[in-house]
Amino acid sequence: MRFISFRFEGQDCYGVLDGGKAFPVTKDFLGQYPTLVSAIAGRVTEQLELGNSLELSDVQILTPIPDPEKIICVGLNYAKKYPVEGQAPSLPTEPVVFARFKDTLVAHKESLQLPKISPASESYDYEGEIVAVIGETAWQVSEAQALSHVFGYSIMNEGSARGYQKHSVHAGKNFYRSGSWGPWITSVNDAKQIEEMELETWVNDELRQKATGGQMIFSLDKIISYLSHLHPLSAGDIIATGSPEGSGGTFKPPKFLRSGDTVCIKVTSLGTLINKVN
Repeated sequence: MRFISFRFEGQDCYGVLDGGKAFPVTKDFLGQYPTLVSAIAGRVTEQLELGNSLELSDVQILTPIPDPEKIICVGLNYAKKYPVEGQAPSLPTEPVVFARFKDTLVAHKESLQLPKISPASESYDYEGEIVAVIGETAWQVSEAQALSHVFGYSIMNEGSARGYQKHSVHAGKNFYRSGSWGPWITSVNDAKQIEEMELETWVNDELRQKATGGQMIFSLDKIISYLSHLHPLSAGDIIATGSPEGSGGTFKPPKFLRSGDTVCIKVTSLGTLINKVN
């Protein structure tokens, strides 16, 4: 199943995507489970009460989890050229993690905001990534247990301002509306194994990134187990698993984003995330 959050006639809602149409949960069900996170946490996503279908052209797609408790990103998780000028770090021996604020990420087909301040404005980069969405609390779990806590998968453009990333990872990764994720969440049962997922990032008509989840340095089960020993992971938490070779900063000269560019990220069995730079 594909789970989607959207706004229709001024009302935020969620439901299921099927046959290119959105099927919202009923008003009564929404009263009991007002958000997709509450439905995931309540383990009722297989028993959603659905209303009449809506055309996608009639709704505003929101980020799949509009109000996540945690947005955790994994850096340096593919062997690649380092996209920031200066000394490249060696390959990590443990996952490199950092957090993003929710308002740094927009939904499918919403505009990305080019940073207005130098040097961020001249070094705005894209990063196509596979996202895992947690389905139930994971606290101090083993690698063998880890994947049983995954609800589904989505896609992220983990937009970065490389000029500010030199100051700190947090600064470079948290510009307002600089990234995106969505368009929806594909359940584990309907998604390929993450190792088999193929990711492509296109900027305008040029293929920039192409890789599989199997090329990650740290597997998803390793990442979840590692994170779960830092703090409990909760239903609706999202984990971006890292970006492969081909981000703009790895080219000579760099191929950073400019106003008017369109970023399109495709992942097999998950869909396509599209955003234009404003």
